[in-house]
Amino acid sequence: MEDCIFCKIANKQEKAEIVYEDEEFVVFKDINPKADIHLLIVPKKHIESVNELSEEDIELIGRMFLIPKRLKEKFPEAKDGYNLVFNVGKGGGQIINHLHLHFLAGKRYGWP
Repeated sequence: MEDCIFCKIANKQEKAEIVYEDEEFVVFKDINPKADIHLLIVPKKHIESVNELSEEDIELIGRMFLIPKRLKEKFPEAKDGYNLVFNVGKGGGQIINHLHLHFLAGKRYGWP
């Protein structure tokens, strides 16, 4: 999607503080953090939200849930635990219409 900021970040057309990347995902710091560590795990494939997932996305989403394990090793704040959050749709707090998983660790500033 040409107007999607997360697609632009994944394609290196917009800057972000990227902390992890592989062939299918990019992980970067949230610009409006709700915790000491607030990262966004974003598939490079454009999927608008959880509601738009299809059967063909099952393996991709499964691999998405392995990334927090890697992030936990990188960030000491996550040693004792972390939160994973999907916001779905405008009423659910989703601001960017591109599927993303919030990784929050350390001191929290309020529920996102």
